[in-house]
Amino acid sequence: MSYQPRSSNHNESNDHHDNRRLYNPYQDLRVPAQTLYKLPTSPEYLFQEESIAQRRSWAENLTYYTGNGYLNDAVVGAWNGLVEGVKDSEAGDTMKLRVNRILNASRHEGRTIGNRAGVIGLLYAGMESGMVMARDVDDIINSVVAGLATGALYKAATGPRSAAVAGAISGIAVGLAVMGKQILKRYVPI
Repeated sequence: MSYQPRSSNHNESNDHHDNRRLYNPYQDLRVPAQTLYKLPTSPEYLFQEESIAQRRSWAENLTYYTGNGYLNDAVVGAWNGLVEGVKDSEAGDTMKLRVNRILNASRHEGRTIGNRAGVIGLLYAGMESGMVMARDVDDIINSVVAGLATGALYKAATGPRSAAVAGAISGIAVGLAVMGKQILKRYVPI
């Protein structure tokens, strides 16, 4: 029996001669998605040493602190620029000039403050990872010393007194933040 094409009208009466079926490439794949995709419930590690440590790697820390610092403080800086742009607008300004002034101030403040915070995050991540590698222990001392060193290094160009004050302030701030995190872990069920 040779192939005979059907007309576009499917309501013909000669459908009883057509004992062909359409090919379905998915007919043998009727398996539940749970068996098709067995996703792990725990993190996967390339090396066994990574699974032993319960902390982020130095590269993850670098990315996390730098990115978070830049993004969060860029938003804060843009908000400050918005407020500054609104305050600087004058009575005779057109709407186009006011919008331009606000956008310029937001862009400038957001970029400036975001870059500062990104550099501080970069310095802190490097110092903390260096302390963990040097001491081979991950504890609160690493964080506080990294905060001290970050503040001192960030303000080193302005003089030794300014660097010492900035180091002390950042070390105390990091110590309070780490202790607050430990207190929250202990007393607040998450």
